[in-house]
Amino acid sequence: MKKLKDPKLVVQAAPFLQQGLTTPKAMLDVIYALIPVTLASVWFFGMSVLLVLIASIVGAVMTEWLFSATSKRSESLWDGSAVLTGLLLGLTLPPSLPLWMAFIGSVVGVGLGKVMWGGLGNNLFNPALLGRAFLLANFPNAMTTWVPQTESGGLFHLHASNLALPFMQAPVDAVTTATPLGLMKFQQQDTPLFDLMLGTTTGSFGETCGLLILIGGIYLILRRSIDWRVPVAILGTVIIFTGILFMIDSTRYPDPLFTVFSGGLLLGAFFMATDPVTSPLTPKGTWIFGIGIGIIVILIRVFGGFPEGMMYAILLMNATVPLIERYTQPRAFGHGGTAK
Repeated sequence: MKKLKDPKLVVQAAPFLQQGLTTPKAMLDVIYALIPVTLASVWFFGMSVLLVLIASIVGAVMTEWLFSATSKRSESLWDGSAVLTGLLLGLTLPPSLPLWMAFIGSVVGVGLGKVMWGGLGNNLFNPALLGRAFLLANFPNAMTTWVPQTESGGLFHLHASNLALPFMQAPVDAVTTATPLGLMKFQQQDTPLFDLMLGTTTGSFGETCGLLILIGGIYLILRRSIDWRVPVAILGTVIIFTGILFMIDSTRYPDPLFTVFSGGLLLGAFFMATDPVTSPLTPKGTWIFGIGIGIIVILIRVFGGFPEGMMYAILLMNATVPLIERYTQPRAFGHGGTAK
């Protein structure tokens, strides 16, 4: 019997409606949104940025390839998740970090934060932040050494510590400085909002140019690559609580705009906390998740011993996602109610 090219009746299994957004497309959208802030970081800190990012991405991709099943290696690499993990981890690192540390951080992040759980879609914690937590716990001096931005014409500047041999004493640049969060917490020294927005401050790569990070986040929301509720809940909670503290004592507590544009808050709110694998899928759950992150960030920044707290806030709330989804699942139609 001759097969019709365009049959009037097609019999197939559900689902009948398919969403155009796929995993590779979503990963590419996030990578595209990170390109402006990455280029700005290269402009501010020189070629060290590219080397650290390359080392981080290579470590993530190599780990993904080595520990993936042979039949699924091409699929796991081409979805872009390993590249994105390496890029996100690299953007949370200081410019003077040795390259081998960035490489190991990605190996641990992908290996323990993703592959060990069964691959993409099964992990509980954000792999990039897990890699950064590992580096901060094992190499605290290197992870908290902040160097100033390069001067005009320093695009090809390279820090000597970037090329340090593994597990050897790394030479550190003669001039180091503190981040805006460190200056505010320990010295009560404010940083102009204009500098925070344009990125003319010290810090990790992803802390530069808050305006570009904000634009990238809005791009992802418009593309529907992330759930807008998560960053809105985080930023709204931070603004409300810092506003209250600022009204109580403006000489001790920073204003809300400083808190939003300083540190890794914007990068974490738009690019880390919105990971669909490690965040709730229910609308009510996303609000609880985001509010919890905002509260923990304020508690750590204001009352804790660290000037930054976004990484710990996201990882702690990642651990609560199964519980949040359990109690925020919508009731199935026809179940759970009392019969009249």
